[in-house]
Amino acid sequence: MTVLDEIIAGVREDFRHHQLPLEQLEQMAVQTGAIRNPLLALQTKNLSVIAEVKRSSPSKGNLAQISDPAALALAYEEAGASIVSVLTEGRRFGGSLKDLSTVKKNISLPVLRKDFMVDEYQFFEARAYGADLVLLIVAALSFAQLKEFYSLTHELGMQALVEVHSENELTHAMEIDADIIGVNSRNLKDLTIRYGVFSELLPLIPRSKIRVAESGIATRENVLFAQSHGANALLIGEALVRGGDPKKTMQALLGSG
Repeated sequence: MTVLDEIIAGVREDFRHHQLPLEQLEQMAVQTGAIRNPLLALQTKNLSVIAEVKRSSPSKGNLAQISDPAALALAYEEAGASIVSVLTEGRRFGGSLKDLSTVKKNISLPVLRKDFMVDEYQFFEARAYGADLVLLIVAALSFAQLKEFYSLTHELGMQALVEVHSENELTHAMEIDADIIGVNSRNLKDLTIRYGVFSELLPLIPRSKIRVAESGIATRENVLFAQSHGANALLIGEALVRGGDPKKTMQALLGSG
């Protein structure tokens, strides 16, 4: 099994044991209030940042002890992030739905549920816990699932960040007319990073789309490389949680301040 296969197997096993009735999720969704528009948030700057609340990862292990995810999310908001991403997968990333709910209640930015979405139940769950945006990994889904889940996301009022790693996956993202497309430089089969994916795929995405560079954004040079090939948003996790001061780290990456 690849790393992606192992993670998905774990995700399926975990959510089977922690399901709430759909009726309860629907009631919770009403209580979370109106959806915050991720598209609008990402269109207000020349280069937007999706900043992650991320404790650990399969490639790097423990990254940071985040005892107060809401405080970190507030720091991201004050630093100028456009969206806050919350890892909710527990086994490999140390996240939870509680983190998602807590963050949503304490900031005014849109919130991304960053998880491996492989069952329709998870979309109702995401909405109930406050997600405005969910992640759809093309490599983890059949094309039929991708279309179904993208449609369900919009039916529930949310937006989707559609993640690709190859030209074939990008073709699928374009076929469903995804508004926000992320190019991930990390190979989910073996977790290696290849920045050349940015130069190969980002220029193929129409300028009318939000083009997100994901993974491995750790230096000012990484930012400039992604931006030069068409990225108008960055998803940054490890560099921010390890940097100690989110504002200073973000300023250094963006060349501001």
